[in-house]
Amino acid sequence: MIIIIGFVIVTISIIAGYYLEKGNFSVLFQPAELLIVAGAAFGAFIVASPMKVLKATVVATKRMFSYKPYTKEDYIDLLLLLNGIFYKIRQQGLVAIESDVDNPEESSFFKSYPGVLKKHHALTFLTDTLRTVMTTTIAPHELEALIDSELEAHHEEAILPSQMLSFVADMLPGLGIVAAVLGVVITMGKINEPPAVLGHSVGAALVGTFLGILLCYGYVGPMSKNMALLAAEDLQYVTVLKVALLAFIGGGTAPKVAVEFGRRLIPANVQPSFVELEELLRKKK
Repeated sequence: MIIIIGFVIVTISIIAGYYLEKGNFSVLFQPAELLIVAGAAFGAFIVASPMKVLKATVVATKRMFSYKPYTKEDYIDLLLLLNGIFYKIRQQGLVAIESDVDNPEESSFFKSYPGVLKKHHALTFLTDTLRTVMTTTIAPHELEALIDSELEAHHEEAILPSQMLSFVADMLPGLGIVAAVLGVVITMGKINEPPAVLGHSVGAALVGTFLGILLCYGYVGPMSKNMALLAAEDLQYVTVLKVALLAFIGGGTAPKVAVEFGRRLIPANVQPSFVELEELLRKKK
């Protein structure tokens, strides 16, 4: 919703400013110029993007308009889940969580935290890491290197849609110039027309440059930045998981201490306080 509000503000600001300057809207309305700029940009985007990137961009665009940011409750559920897992491992051993890890959707333990279940990448990351620890004798430093490589690879894949939209945004001003040049070519064919006709034609040509710059900085560029920030937020959530897991598995720290390691990495605006988390952990016992 906030994305749509932003687009509306951009559009209204441009139109209102043009209206206040007593601009002629008939000159500004140039569907052919828009077709040249937007159509060429879309075609170039298709040429530059493999099919998996095209699909990922469509998914990322849909998600951007329906995205709900991570809340304090999301992070609290994650920390409580980790605390429960760590205590179960500490008391009963890794084998005690095997059935939960193998089928988290059916686990009564995981079902207590439906918010975590909905975050598929984070859930897969958690269960795969626990499976690795249960089925191998991987050293802590090797586990950390493996996790870092996985997160880096996933983040690079997650920001591909953002990078491709940034590529499109960068080309839009140039395509606006292409549309303007074509408009000038058309204008030259009307050289014998009255000045009023020539002026209208030149104005129409310049609309191409205007559209290219507007689409770049007013719409496509901001969308690219938004996608990048969403990918970074996803990475932050999984990083909390990573730090807590490594503290408990690799460092052998107590469950509460490992959870505290994770809490410290939560963004300040949604971070539960130490006292708040301590009280919640006490109630869960």
